[in-house]
Amino acid sequence: MLRNDCPLKGLANIGTTIADRFSEVGISTVGDLRRVGVVQAYQMVRSNNPDKHIPVCYYLYSLEGALRGVHWNALPEQTKLKLKVEAGL
Repeated sequence: MLRNDCPLKGLANIGTTIADRFSEVGISTVGDLRRVGVVQAYQMVRSNNPDKHIPVCYYLYSLEGALRGVHWNALPEQTKLKLKVEAGL
């Protein structure tokens, strides 16, 4: 299990650009992400970057995969669908 003080940057699926965008909205650690939730975190980044295309796979799925320690594409399709529905996509 990932520790709450573990930084997002460097986790599975989380590179510099993604980590920086989440840091801009106050989400820098696993604990921050768990507190806010994957869907809310994704929505916060989208709201903070209205002029940018924020791909579902590289942000919403990446966060869930990071918490599970798997590549985002390895998430079950049912999980991806649930995340999209919860995010209103």
